[in-house]
Amino acid sequence: MSENHSAEQMFLKEYDVNQYVRPSVSVDMLLFTVTEEESENYRKRSDKSLKILLIKRKEHPFLGQWALPGGFVSAHESIDEAAIRVLEKETGLRDVYLEQLYTWGDIGRDPRTRVISCSYMALINSDLYPLQSGEGTEDAKWFHVSDHWTQKKTTVTENGFMIEKWVELRLGSGADAATATVKTTKIVEHGHSKVVQEIEEAHNLAFDHAKMIVYALERLRNKVDYTDIAFHLLPEYFTLSDLQQVFEVILGKELLAAAFRRKVADKVLETNHIRRNAGHRPSKLYRYNPTWDDEL
Repeated sequence: MSENHSAEQMFLKEYDVNQYVRPSVSVDMLLFTVTEEESENYRKRSDKSLKILLIKRKEHPFLGQWALPGGFVSAHESIDEAAIRVLEKETGLRDVYLEQLYTWGDIGRDPRTRVISCSYMALINSDLYPLQSGEGTEDAKWFHVSDHWTQKKTTVTENGFMIEKWVELRLGSGADAATATVKTTKIVEHGHSKVVQEIEEAHNLAFDHAKMIVYALERLRNKVDYTDIAFHLLPEYFTLSDLQQVFEVILGKELLAAAFRRKVADKVLETNHIRRNAGHRPSKLYRYNPTWDDEL
């Protein structure tokens, strides 16, 4: 055994783990889906809606308020393992591919103790994942989610500039609703930038989850153009109109059909399948091209 190894073993044996405060670690999951809203006019294509999964807390703090599915990481599991376990425990969902999103460590973000949270994001087809409320939750629901700027302000400073943006977040599911206003400040000085988020007000939405949702929506919209994430919501065969609607719902804006079809041309493969619906012309069906990004 080398001298360095022996010295390290002695150091570890005598190391005092209590010399530093040990914060708790939690995981929070942001699951999005796109659902079809019924249309009374059979000739009109169904509208789609972007939704996020929330659970109703039945314990303090924030008793009775809506929150993202989440929980604490145990000492004998990885963060990824905790995310999978907590999601199934609180919602009944399993076999969901979760992508790590961001780590949240603001002081005071949890009134119980110092908590650092690692958030995860997924875009899933909710028809394939039946919900059920689990331990620590009173209910689990898909909430329609929308966000829009209410104000934007740019200020020139001595060493750069500052951009302040206020986003209003609205969440609804039947009679249940939650809202929040999140302010994002970007400060650029001497060529370096810093972004700060703060919740100015929140109603019926627990912890700092309004900031997580606003951040996740921005990331989701950035990813839809350069990844295959939108195809997670579609069946094997789909029309280009179906695909365009998914993009429009995620991006929150209408797209020109011709420009959209050029943009996704490499991502789809034309098939010999045709969809025939009453009141509509037959539509050609496509499928996802799994090799579209081989040369990216």
